[in-house]
Amino acid sequence: MTESQEAPEGSELPPPTGIVVGVDGSDHGNCALIWAAREAQSRKLPLHLVTAYSVPIFAASGLDGGFATIDNNVIRQGAEVVLEQAAQQLGEYPDLTYDTRVEAGDASGVLLELSESAELLVFGSRGRGGFVGRLLGSVSSGLPGHAKCPTVTVPLSCASRLGIAGKSKDEPLVESVVTVGVDGSERARYTVLRAAEHAQRNGLSLRVVCAVPPYSGAMTWLPAPLDRQGILEEVREQMAAGAAWIRSHFPQLSISADVVDGPPIEILIQATKLSELLVLGSRGHGGFAGMILGSTTDAVLHHAKGPVMVVPEKDDPRLADREKFGPLLKEV
Repeated sequence: MTESQEAPEGSELPPPTGIVVGVDGSDHGNCALIWAAREAQSRKLPLHLVTAYSVPIFAASGLDGGFATIDNNVIRQGAEVVLEQAAQQLGEYPDLTYDTRVEAGDASGVLLELSESAELLVFGSRGRGGFVGRLLGSVSSGLPGHAKCPTVTVPLSCASRLGIAGKSKDEPLVESVVTVGVDGSERARYTVLRAAEHAQRNGLSLRVVCAVPPYSGAMTWLPAPLDRQGILEEVREQMAAGAAWIRSHFPQLSISADVVDGPPIEILIQATKLSELLVLGSRGHGGFAGMILGSTTDAVLHHAKGPVMVVPEKDDPRLADREKFGPLLKEV
């Protein structure tokens, strides 16, 4: 049975322990809500619907200058209506437990605080104001890099695949695969583990991708051209060893490892069109994920056609046996 819980006035709900989704009534927020509801049901975790508001202060005009504020109760009531409308969309998830939370404060600060205890943060790529109005501005650009738990950004273009809108004739068929980008860093190896967990839990296959970027102008000083084909073959050997390591921990999972010769950003964006989920680490070396939190993240999140998960660094005992399976992927 679906359960709803809301904090009584003057009290607070306990810190969220499941999946937190930011809602604001926008179409982008609705996409995030549906994706989060499905994920929460799949993981058998509670879903926490959250909206935040801040009371604006503006300068009063006239001879008796001063500052005025809008009634806090009016704004809070509007936020509560947004949550009520969002909760009405959860009727088709009979096994889902959820609660609704209205938080006072800046959206980014609210989400970052909730990430301390949450399993996952989910939000739309844009919003209409209030909670996610600045997403893909200062809020979502900062959240993937600073949140204590993984984050998922869900773009509006996911509406059709989530059943919110009809499928366009020109829309590519999404494959039943989770794609994860690696670059040779240990952070990336942990990211692969999280991607594999998501794939196995949802009955999807896993595709591990390493992009080898083209030569840059900074390399033109080299006295002889690099053996490009040799580099690609070496990376393929390292990727095959990594795939064998993942199979040892997920023996039932279908896994492929691909080395792609081309610009990482373009490859990442293309992957969002065809994958159920793209997974990246929050930091890395150069190449594929090296500029996460910089231009790569901005470019992918602004142009992604599917959900993008960003995973923060964390220790994992499964990383200890990676070297047993062959050469480690070096920085690319």
